Amino acid sequence: MRAWAVVENEAPLQELELPTPEPQGTEILLETIYCGVCHSDIHIWEGRYDLGGGRVMNLKDRGLTLPLAMGHEVVGRVVKLGPEATGVQPGDIRIVFPWVGCGACAACAAEDDNMCAAPRSIGVFRHGGYATHVLAPHARYLVDPGTLDHALAATYACSGITVFSAIKKIMPLPPDEPIVLVGAGGLGLQAIAVLKALGHRAIVSVDISAEKREAAGRAGAWRTVDGAGDHVAKALIAACGVQPVAIIDLVNGTATARFAFDALRKGGKLVQVGLFGGELNVPLPLMAIRALTLQGSYVGNPKDLHELVALAQNGGLDAVPVATVPQSQAYDALMRLRDGRVTGRLVLKAEAA
Repeated sequence: MRAWAVVENEAPLQELELPTPEPQGTEILLETIYCGVCHSDIHIWEGRYDLGGGRVMNLKDRGLTLPLAMGHEVVGRVVKLGPEATGVQPGDIRIVFPWVGCGACAACAAEDDNMCAAPRSIGVFRHGGYATHVLAPHARYLVDPGTLDHALAATYACSGITVFSAIKKIMPLPPDEPIVLVGAGGLGLQAIAVLKALGHRAIVSVDISAEKREAAGRAGAWRTVDGAGDHVAKALIAACGVQPVAIIDLVNGTATARFAFDALRKGGKLVQVGLFGGELNVPLPLMAIRALTLQGSYVGNPKDLHELVALAQNGGLDAVPVATVPQSQAYDALMRLRDGRVTGRLVLKAEAA
C-alpha cells in the first residue's frame, strides 16, 4: 500500500510503499476513501506533548514507532475479511472507529476502548488513513454512514465523538443556560452543531481569530468573545450575563485554562479536551469553597460514534465546513492546519475516490 508517513518528527511526510496488511482472525481490511486531518496529527508529527514548566511527553516513550501513516478519521471501503470476520461484506462503506484498545481488559469489554490502558489506536500506534489501506480489528469498530456525506462522516470518528463525549459530561442543562466553547476551529464548530442538535440555544464561542468567531456565529453561536488579551474571563462573564456553569476548553492551553477556570461560577465545571499544552495552577481552597470540577475528556467510545451518526442521519446535525484535498497533499494540509489557515475541517481524499 502507499502511505504518506512520518519518517522523522517535524520533517516532511514521505511517500512510502508499505506491505498491505493481510487481515487475520476478526480483522477487516478497508481501502481508504476519506481521512480527516486532525490537530492530534500535529502533535504526533511533532512527537511530543507540552506538559508545561519545560516538561514534555515524548510519544516514542509511549510506544509510538516510526515510520507511521497517521490519520484516525477514516471512511473506507471493505476489501477483505479475515477468516473469522463477520458483519460486513466487500464493497461496504464504513466509518472506522480508531480508538481501539487491547480488546481484553474490562474497559474494552465495556466498549470503553478509549479508556484502555494499552491502546492500539489507528493512526497512532498502527497505520491509519494517510495510507491507501487501513486494518480494523473487528466489525464492531465499523459504522455505516448511511446517506451521510462520506467526507463529513469521516470527521465524526474523532472531532465528532470528541465534542459529543465532552458535551455529555456537562449535560443536562437548560437550553438557555450559557455553555462556553473555547476554540472555534473544527472542534468548536462541531460542538456548536451538536449542541444545536440537542436543542441548546445559549452557546458562547471564544477564539482569538476574528474569522473563526465569525464562522462560529454563522454556525449558530449565540455570542462570541475574543480570546486574546488579559481580561478574557471578564469579557466571557459579560457575554454570558452570568458566570458560566459549564465551559468546554477545546484548546486547553495555559492561557485558555486560566481564563476558563477564573470565569467559572460556584458549582461550575471545566471540561478539558484540547491538547495544546501547558499547565494550570489551581488554588486548592477555592476548589472546595466553590465546589468546582475540572474534568478531562478523551475522544469517545464506539457507543458515542453510533449515537452521533444516528443523530446526524436523523437530520438534526448541521454539517461543519469541510474542504477536501488529494491524499498525496497530506503534508501541505497538515501544515495549513498547524499554521491556523483552516476554518472548519480539511479531509484527505483518496486519488481514485
